[in-house]
Amino acid sequence: MTTVSGNKGLQRENPMPTITFATEKKEIQVPEGANLRKEALAAGVSLYPGVHKVLNCHGMGSCGSCRVLITKGMENTSPRGLLEKARMGVSMAYIGNEETMRLACQTRVNGDITVTTCPATNLYGENFFS
Repeated sequence: MTTVSGNKGLQRENPMPTITFATEKKEIQVPEGANLRKEALAAGVSLYPGVHKVLNCHGMGSCGSCRVLITKGMENTSPRGLLEKARMGVSMAYIGNEETMRLACQTRVNGDITVTTCPATNLYGENFFS
């Protein structure tokens, strides 16, 4: 029988990743590999602006309306797939946000991340015409 004295030095072996929704000031813990869209919706976080709340592709990756900015922890997300690359390649909102913008429905969470939902399209930003 093994005896452990005290709690010093003990950590959970596999802590669950935390998603921080910056706009909503909300944090949730999710299983590793969880789908960002599904977890956000289950937590009551709105991913869709305006009419897209009703008119969206329901997680198929074709409409681009569930776009989010990963402001911290991009390395803790799944790599972009072909479908996501193709969809984001024709999106005006993607210009200037190539390093941080993802489709929530195509993103798997593998570690802690911070997310900004419903980012505005910045048509006059410094990166738009560069």
